[in-house]
Amino acid sequence: MLAQGRDALGHATYERHRPEQTLLYQLVEKHYPALVEQLEFQGKSLPAHVHREFEAYLKCGRLEHGFLRVRCDTCHFERLVAFSCKKRGFCPSCGARRMAETAALLADEVFPDVPLRQWVISFPFPLRYLFAAHPQAMGKVLGIVYRAISTHLIHKAGLQIKDGATGAVTLIQRFGSALNLNIHFHILFLDGVYVYRDNRPPRFQRVRAPDKSELEDLVQLISQRAGRCLERLGLLEQDAESAWLELEPADDTDALPQILGSSVSYRIAVGPQQGQKAFMIRTIQPLNRPDPGLERVAKANGFSLHAGVSCEGHQKDKRERLCRYIARPAVAIPRLSISSTGKVVYTLKTPYRDGTTRVAFDPVDFIARLAALVPKPRVNLTRYHGVLAPNYRWRRLVTPAKRGKGVKPIANTEVRSPTERHFAMTWAQRLKRVFNIDIEVCSRCGGSARVVACIEDQDIIDRILAHLREKEQEAPARPLLVPPTRAPPATLSLFAGKETVFSQVNQQGRH
Repeated sequence: MLAQGRDALGHATYERHRPEQTLLYQLVEKHYPALVEQLEFQGKSLPAHVHREFEAYLKCGRLEHGFLRVRCDTCHFERLVAFSCKKRGFCPSCGARRMAETAALLADEVFPDVPLRQWVISFPFPLRYLFAAHPQAMGKVLGIVYRAISTHLIHKAGLQIKDGATGAVTLIQRFGSALNLNIHFHILFLDGVYVYRDNRPPRFQRVRAPDKSELEDLVQLISQRAGRCLERLGLLEQDAESAWLELEPADDTDALPQILGSSVSYRIAVGPQQGQKAFMIRTIQPLNRPDPGLERVAKANGFSLHAGVSCEGHQKDKRERLCRYIARPAVAIPRLSISSTGKVVYTLKTPYRDGTTRVAFDPVDFIARLAALVPKPRVNLTRYHGVLAPNYRWRRLVTPAKRGKGVKPIANTEVRSPTERHFAMTWAQRLKRVFNIDIEVCSRCGGSARVVACIEDQDIIDRILAHLREKEQEAPARPLLVPPTRAPPATLSLFAGKETVFSQVNQQGRH
């Protein structure tokens, strides 16, 4: 677990991240047991994988649970690097690291230097719940979405399916800007088609950006095919006028269905106000003018398809920023605060059109929101399609890393170009790419630093930390473990001004 500091020359240096000082950690540490207790009072409990997520988060970045010793070979200065939880739910630090790693992989090794376009598809509320409860259905619908868009691009290029192929990478996001459960797909498509003829190398052919009518036809087609697919799976029932989920009764002792349903519908999951709408705080006037970003958005039957963001092949920095955006973590700590009345307030990334800028939770209900964001085990949230899929026959011909089906590793990697080499980054190289910190260089003397020990034995951990605390007391001017003094968490009054309005209106369609 890392944070970034600066030395006297302004260079980035290592500084241990102290999660116990963050508001999110303090809320989880204090109110997670209260959520478990409330659910037990109702005769319910959280699944084991959700418990593991919270327990691992409370150990993430804490020296008390193990660390690495990194030592400079020149001046012998040592630093301790705590272990991380590596979970996928709501840990901001691990989420930020995974975001940067994923973006580096996609930008360097997967996407060729051709135009890209982001396609975002969101779903009706019932399907968001269905995808969380039945991930296999989510995979089936993702396949439908990819085939519909790829077929559209190939036909738009004037080709048949057998003559061309495109590719994409999907990042499945589980969260909305209000920390609600909103499973939707961010798909980075190659903005064109690879043509393969006469045994010659594939040639990229760009297509024009989609217009409004094309998006409307696509979203209508996707909604119809998804409905038929879910019907065949026995998860959806439809008649001439309506459709509804046909799910097996849930285990009465499992609290997760209740929490998922409340998070999807913006309702309070636990406590005396259970089932009521969450508090929305409006601080600006509603927007009455048309949204210019809706030019490439189409909606049908609760589905929404957006394709308004793209980048050119030579815009490598923009490509990596786009990859970081679609792989971003669920919780942004700077947007989290405590109100003067004890509510947990989360600021929206972008205000809603009705003027809503913040959402307020009771602390225990906030923990329930976090529980809803935890994915089930062994559910892959990053999917590769088409020519970018690992086993596609053209993959080694189009990707920068030149890896693909049937390619044997070359023993002498020195003869390969940097773009052809698989960058199996070391731990230190990964830190440098993600945090712009070179852990292998001593921040004091500039000498070479290296990992000298991995400390996991609890008795040894306690002895080392006790020794360092004694040295802190002897030399308080140069603390080793005592964190720097920080201001208390930001507070926000829920009654700060006349423009602040509580809203419990239906938030249908928002995410």
